[in-house]
Amino acid sequence: MPVVHTAFTIGELARRTGLPVKTIRFYSDEGLLPPTGRTHAGYRLYDAHAMARLELVKTLRELGLGLPDVERALAGQTSVAELAAVHVDALDEQIRRLRLRRSVLRAVAKRGSELEEVKLMSKLASMSDEQRRRLIDEFWDEMVEGLDVNQEFYDRMRSAKPDLPEDPSAEQLEAWIEFAELVQDEDFRALIRAMSETHSAAREQGESMAPGDQPDHTSFFNRANEALTSGVAPDSPEGRAIADEMFNAWAGERDASDVSYRREVLARFAQGGDPRAERYWQLLAIINGWPPIPTQAPAAQWLTDAMRAAIG
Repeated sequence: MPVVHTAFTIGELARRTGLPVKTIRFYSDEGLLPPTGRTHAGYRLYDAHAMARLELVKTLRELGLGLPDVERALAGQTSVAELAAVHVDALDEQIRRLRLRRSVLRAVAKRGSELEEVKLMSKLASMSDEQRRRLIDEFWDEMVEGLDVNQEFYDRMRSAKPDLPEDPSAEQLEAWIEFAELVQDEDFRALIRAMSETHSAAREQGESMAPGDQPDHTSFFNRANEALTSGVAPDSPEGRAIADEMFNAWAGERDASDVSYRREVLARFAQGGDPRAERYWQLLAIINGWPPIPTQAPAAQWLTDAMRAAIG
């Protein structure tokens, strides 16, 4: 029996593959799908091999390969595996950028941001690891410039860098945007600079200000949290007693009852208890995947109010 060769028109190829006639004609015009024959009227015809070739072109295009890459694969100039490896890298980068864009848009929607802020947020989200680290180094350089500070203490502050993973979550990206905005906020920079100046002034008075020499607030914060849970007011006798213990614990050779000393301690404690300083570390924890840092802001405010009440 004679071999019957099935021939398909472009319309039949379209019905079998689901591709538009216009697209198939374009592939044919570009040389990706050369016709295997013509009708008497001059219409292009394609055989089963062309049908299989078209299915391959369709698959490669759906995977995101451009026409030049498809052509090279069909001509045997490169393997599909090699093209796939290249496009995996390209897709990874595209996904990363889309996630950055999504995080920026989510933050914009949450804040109701204006155009200038949107531009800044987009720029922050696109920063490289090196740019992020440099931003923090420059921040701490400015915070201690011209001051006599304990180098070990500030080396610890500086060493905690935002380190986004290769595939950060939306929460991590949003935390980075907020963190970058925070360290560039003039009021926050003024706060940290003032804390550094207080630190330097204490060293001038003979305090080492080394990490191990800093007052341990843990027990006082625990008691403040218990007081908050129990509804104990900071200006109550219990609150004043806790404040007196704090003044006594840090007095050293100074007179713990001296009002000027107490005001100095109060000022330093209130400065360090600013919620923005705490937020700095909470955001770093989110960015770097550290354990969450629970807020101590209510306890810090309670202790500040108790110390203020104890001074009178």
